[in-house]
Amino acid sequence: MQFGQLKRREFITLLGGAATWPLAARAQQSASRVPWIGFLGSATAAGSAKAIDELRMGLREFGYVERQNIVIEFRWAEDRYDRLSQLVRELIATPVDLLITHGTPGTRAARQATSTIPIVMAISGDAVATGLVSSLAKPEANVTGSTFFLPELNAKRLEVLKEACPSILHPTALSNPDNPVSRPIIPAMQSAATALNLNLEVSRAQGSGQFDRAFAAMAGSRVDSVVVTEDGEFAAHFRAIAALALKNRLPSIGAKEYAEAGGLIGYGANILALYRRGAYFVDRILRGAKPADLPVEQPTKFELVFNLRTAKALGRTLPETFLVRADEVIE
Repeated sequence: MQFGQLKRREFITLLGGAATWPLAARAQQSASRVPWIGFLGSATAAGSAKAIDELRMGLREFGYVERQNIVIEFRWAEDRYDRLSQLVRELIATPVDLLITHGTPGTRAARQATSTIPIVMAISGDAVATGLVSSLAKPEANVTGSTFFLPELNAKRLEVLKEACPSILHPTALSNPDNPVSRPIIPAMQSAATALNLNLEVSRAQGSGQFDRAFAAMAGSRVDSVVVTEDGEFAAHFRAIAALALKNRLPSIGAKEYAEAGGLIGYGANILALYRRGAYFVDRILRGAKPADLPVEQPTKFELVFNLRTAKALGRTLPETFLVRADEVIE
C-alpha cells in the first residue's frame, strides 16, 4: 500500500479540513503503513452516527480498530449532492486505499472519480440499473458491496400502507429528484397505485431545507398519506420527516428505521446490518481481493415495523393481522 509523506498530508488537511485526528497521530500511522479508508457520506455525521457505529463494530470483528491498525477519513456532503464530486477528490488526494460510500449519488461520484481505487457500497439502490456495476455476480469494475431493488420495495410499501390504512385514496411519494434512483421508483409506484385504485402524487424535496415546504404543499392538496422513498438525505432526517407527517395528520411509511424514528410504518432491509456487513468487503479487499471478484450482495430479509405510539397520535387503529405479522411493534 502506498502512503503520502506527512508534509503532503498536512497541506491537504489545511486545505480540506475535516481531519479525522491530529497530524502527530497521522504521522505515526503513516510510518506503520496502516490502511487508510475514505468514507464518503451524502448526509451529515450526526444523522449517520448509528450506521458508522455499526461499520466500526463490523471492522472490529475482523480485527480492525480505528486509530490502532486502520484509519478512516470522513467527508460529509451535509445534504448537498453537488458537493460529492469535490469531497471524493479530496479523499483520493489524501490518499486512501479504499472508499466506502452510501447511496447511489455518492457511489456514482466515487466511480466517476476513480477506476482503480476499490469502492465498497455500504448500500446503494439497484447498482445494475444505475450502471454502477455490470452485474451482481461479476461486478467487472472497482465497485462491490450491497444493493437492493428500490422500485419493487417502494411499490410494496404502497401496498403495505393501503392494507394498514384501507381508507387512503391519494398517497404521495416523497422523492428527491437529485437522486438517480428516484427515476425508476416513481413509475413502479404508479403501476402499484393503479392496481390498488389509488391516485399517486409526487412530492419533491432536495434536502432537509425543503421538507417544510413539501409538507405545506401536501396540506394544501388532497394528499392523505405519504410514502418516504429511499434517499440518503431523507434517512439522515427521518425524525424530522416523521414529525411533519404526524403534524399534518398523514399516515406514512418508509424504511424500517423510519418507523423507529416516529413514522407510522417501516418496511425494508436493516440498513445498520448492511453497514456492518460492509466490513466484510473491506477486509477481503485489504487482504488482496479485487472488487470485481466479490459479488454484490442483496439483503434477503425485509422487516415490518409498526409504531403504535404514532398510530394512537393519528387516531388510527391498525388491523390485528398486521400487528401479528410485524417483526417489531413500538409501543
